[in-house]
Amino acid sequence: MQGMASEHFKMRFSYAASEVAGQLIFCVISFYILKFYTDVYGISATAAGSILLIARCIDAFDAPIWGILFEKTHSRWGKSRPWFLWLCIPFAVFGVLTFVTPNLTPALKIVYATATYVVSSILYTGINTPVTSILAALTPDSHERVVLTSFRMFGSKLGVLFVNLTVLHLVSAFGHGNDRKGFMLVMPLYAAGSVLLYLVAFRNLKETVQERYQKLSVRESLGALRDNAPWFIIFLSSLFFWIAFIARISSAPFFFQYVLHRSELISVANSLDVVSLGSILFLPYLCRRTSKRNVWILGLIGSVAGQLVVFVGASSHLVLLVMVGWVIGFLASGLAMAIPFSVLSDSVDYGEWKSGVRAAGLLTAVGAAFCLKAGSGLGGALPAWILASCGYIPNMEQSARSIFGIEISCIWLPAVAYALASIPVFFYHRYECMEPHIQWELGERRRVAAMVSESL
Repeated sequence: MQGMASEHFKMRFSYAASEVAGQLIFCVISFYILKFYTDVYGISATAAGSILLIARCIDAFDAPIWGILFEKTHSRWGKSRPWFLWLCIPFAVFGVLTFVTPNLTPALKIVYATATYVVSSILYTGINTPVTSILAALTPDSHERVVLTSFRMFGSKLGVLFVNLTVLHLVSAFGHGNDRKGFMLVMPLYAAGSVLLYLVAFRNLKETVQERYQKLSVRESLGALRDNAPWFIIFLSSLFFWIAFIARISSAPFFFQYVLHRSELISVANSLDVVSLGSILFLPYLCRRTSKRNVWILGLIGSVAGQLVVFVGASSHLVLLVMVGWVIGFLASGLAMAIPFSVLSDSVDYGEWKSGVRAAGLLTAVGAAFCLKAGSGLGGALPAWILASCGYIPNMEQSARSIFGIEISCIWLPAVAYALASIPVFFYHRYECMEPHIQWELGERRRVAAMVSESL
């Protein structure tokens, strides 16, 4: 019994480590790349927004390709796990190159920024999607998947907290006032930590749910999407969620510096993402007490409420109230972020039950990675374009019009996107109620298939 508990802890810890590894690089990109491009590397807000959208859209469409590659992966380490080993170093290298600032002409700066950002994002899709797809292979138990998702989110928030508490201070300390030099020296440290943690996940995670080998064509893999209503609900909600979340955090540095005139609070505000652990830790309990659908909706509506509190605080010039709204937003978004990663594995089961095709790689690549990348692209580009259209000028006192643009980007754009994300979730309850029957029937199918295989 003690040995089993130890194995459970090692699996959960290692699953969390895989998410910390990705956040050590991706969090810096998500939270600070827009301000880095405009205020450090000297790229215009319009060009920066276009880079974010173009790069993420290109990257978003590589998600199905990665998914098909995962489906065709059959190694002695499994289908998802080997990608931690194969991609950790390339991802780390391009994560560093994204923040290297060679002295180039304005046009070549845009080319360089686009190229490094595209490649690092493509590699992040390749190494992060297996973190989601491996969940269906770690355990068949729906509740244990929620627990593992909670550990994954804990790792995510731990990585985000570490980055936000350290990155700007380290950049300042290493660069001695030269942020270009600071980023170039700090990012290799984060990249080394990322590689180490991915190797820990590779070593300790085991794909114990044995899948029947299926040599599937692309058309057959796509068959797992056909009539997969719960997957489409997850897809639509996740897309709007990531637009909201990335718009909020990418415009936060502008909001705190130019609207509140409290730039020292930028790191503090982004570090408050850690409070979402409070809601994530209670995720298994909440899902037992009520449905996953209800917890999901609570997270999204709570995120809207947080944005409204931020608006009231900013309008009243009450920084404390703004921070309260910021905390409410992170607490609620923790639930809204975690639930889709858990229910994606259930949609894989639904697809297998409905079509006979188990396409974990494809469903999670498109349902998680595509939404994350497309949503992040729009969530980063829309604020940049709004700032540019409102006359934003870096490192200058902003006009009333540009202040208005910052408020739209940081408050209203996320609020509307969170609200839109909640709409499809209202239709999820029907499919959640079917999960026990689906698990039973799939178990029977696998048992019969195993008996037939043994008799041959």
